[in-house]
Order: sequence, then structure tokens, then C-alpha cells
Amino acid sequence: MGDKMNYYFPIFLNMEGKNVRVFGGGKIAARRVQALVEFGADVCVIAPQIAKELEDLAQIPRKRKEPENLAQYGQVTLSYRKYQPGELEEEDFVLAATDDEQVNYAIFQECRHKEIPVNVSSDKEKCDFYFPGIVRDGDITIGIASGGKNHKKVAETAAKIREWLLCRK
Repeated sequence: MGDKMNYYFPIFLNMEGKNVRVFGGGKIAARRVQALVEFGADVCVIAPQIAKELEDLAQIPRKRKEPENLAQYGQVTLSYRKYQPGELEEEDFVLAATDDEQVNYAIFQECRHKEIPVNVSSDKEKCDFYFPGIVRDGDITIGIASGGKNHKKVAETAAKIREWLLCRK
């Protein structure tokens, strides 16, 4: 059986005020939370141990975009504990980024049962959505994805686009 290719439709969502639950407090979670709050999402991170980058993000006050400054910040809250089965109800999106495959699978199953879009960082087959490489230039946002297959190429492509944008200024 060959590797099945999933094609994901590129879509840009208004994340302002969206309720995102992130399970896991490591580097992957930190990168994704940073991107989400920059687009206005309200993120609750749940993990027994939480990286300093996430603790720092939780200290940034909520900021909404203004016409002259397109950056906006949602809010990050932290909960130092493990995932508890049955706790998901009001989330718009969920990220499972723990280092425990059984926990990630339980989160995936609960999200599927409750029809909550989920991204399982360790298993592309259990993702309703992927995180793109993001390039921003003023009010222009570019998202780059490879269907979860080649993160390095996505990062390289994003870097080339950023370089091109800098050269034309």
C-alpha cells in the first residue's frame, strides 16, 4: 500500500478570541502557541512541566490590533497538570503535543468523538489541520504547507520568501 497523499485546502481563519487547548508544554507547543497568540487566539496550555518560552508568553498582556499595528495577541493561560479524559467541551481547536503517544491518542479520540478539530504533533494521520510556515509582511500573510510531509522544505521556502521580501524593500 502506497503512502496516501492528503490534500488540505489552504484557509485563513480569524483566530481572534478562538479557544485553543494545547496539551504539552515543550518546544513544539511553544512554537505553535506563539503563532496562535500572534493571530489573537486565547490558548490554554496544559502540561505537568511547561517550557520557559510558554511561561514568558503567559506574561504578555492581551493586545488587540490597531490600524497602524497589525500585530495582535491573544491570551495564554497555563495549567500545570496532566490531560484528564472527558475535559474537552468548549474548544474551537485542540493540539496534542505531549511526549506520550497514548495520551495524544486519547486526546485525538475525544476530539473526534466531540467533533473538535485536532492536530496531533507526532502523527500527521491524526491531524485535521496542519501548522503552515508563516511569512508576514504588513497586512500580507503567506502560509506554506507540504501536507505534513517535509517540514524542512517548508522552513526553507518560508526563509526564501522572507529574504525576497526584504530585498524588495
